[in-house]
Amino acid sequence: MSTKEKAFTYRFVKADAKFLLELTNATDRPVKSVEVLTVFLKDEITPGGGPSQAHIRFDSIERILPTEKSIMPHRTWINGKPVPLERDLLERLQVVPGEAHPYVLDISWQDADGKSRFQRIPVGHLSPSAA
Repeated sequence: MSTKEKAFTYRFVKADAKFLLELTNATDRPVKSVEVLTVFLKDEITPGGGPSQAHIRFDSIERILPTEKSIMPHRTWINGKPVPLERDLLERLQVVPGEAHPYVLDISWQDADGKSRFQRIPVGHLSPSAA
């Protein structure tokens, strides 16, 4: 796999009342130890911004087979505490056409040869109140 080839595609899916991140292994080889780094969300409450009060943590996935889709389990945390489903903020990572992408999905994994690989995917949007 070349360094410019993208190993993953993504999409956000809505299941019941919850948004989920779905990664697809776009390669012809299995990948293992797939992790998405924590995404720290911009403060939309403090005028002019402030330190991040909310972040989204993703659980790792042991393995994703070629062309296989996998849901990345996540949890939103605000002020150091996990929040209930109705306060989930994953929807803020959805891309809105024509808007800036203020967040990044930093993905790491091991390829079939055991080499660590990385991919960055710009995502997200700012709500109208934060723009």
